[in-house]
Amino acid sequence: MKKIIIIVASLVVVVGLAIGLTQHQARPKEASQTITPGTLTIGLEGTFAPFSYRQNGQLTGFEVDLSTTIAKKLGLKPKYVQTKWDSLIAGLGAKRYDVVFNDVGITPERQKAYLFATPYLYAKTVLIKRTDETHLNTLADLKGKKMAQSTTSNFGALAKKSGADIVAVPGMTEAMNLVTTKRADGALNDLGAYATWKKANPDAATTAVDLSQESPATPAAPLLNKQNTALQKAINNALKDLEADGTLKKLSLKYFNTDLTQP
Repeated sequence: MKKIIIIVASLVVVVGLAIGLTQHQARPKEASQTITPGTLTIGLEGTFAPFSYRQNGQLTGFEVDLSTTIAKKLGLKPKYVQTKWDSLIAGLGAKRYDVVFNDVGITPERQKAYLFATPYLYAKTVLIKRTDETHLNTLADLKGKKMAQSTTSNFGALAKKSGADIVAVPGMTEAMNLVTTKRADGALNDLGAYATWKKANPDAATTAVDLSQESPATPAAPLLNKQNTALQKAINNALKDLEADGTLKKLSLKYFNTDLTQP
């Protein structure tokens, strides 16, 4: 009887060690690279519809749904940190969050300092103007014009490169306020963002000119710190799965009424 008890006890210990080892191996490597164990801390604006915004007090939007789904696939709890665009990327460098999901375009300058995961969005650039503005239709027309732009965004850089005088704004809402009140001639922005703003402001005398022929879509992707290679790989795998099962396309159709997930 004593021998049986010892054998049973030994089996319990072995099984317990096996379970513990399995759990340890199943724990995602990326968890060790997150600021808070078991949590994926995500930086975003939270005021940039339809990407991330508040509705009835709740944070929602394309990138909120997408990053929440990715966090769950990684076995992590999503946590959001809202920050204005001009300080959003700097906050990543200061390790306020693990990754940024905020329609961040891939540029050579950003690639020098940060890691990008797989692109998930290819949004069209539009030139937003008042409907009575007839001399603002191409990038060449921006020279000498006042353009309401975030100074650190891809759109701001494009407007400046095109010779525009930049009127600095923190985001889309402020830019549209300047355009509609004639304190700026126009603004470059994302087609999806403008469509959402226009839907909420149907009486605004504004229109958007598609500049995709002059300015091909810049792919947007999750942005991470250079050392977070394991997390980058895990997010890449999650995005691959979400593209394969149709989730990416469904989210794009839900928030943009079109599929912007392909170049």
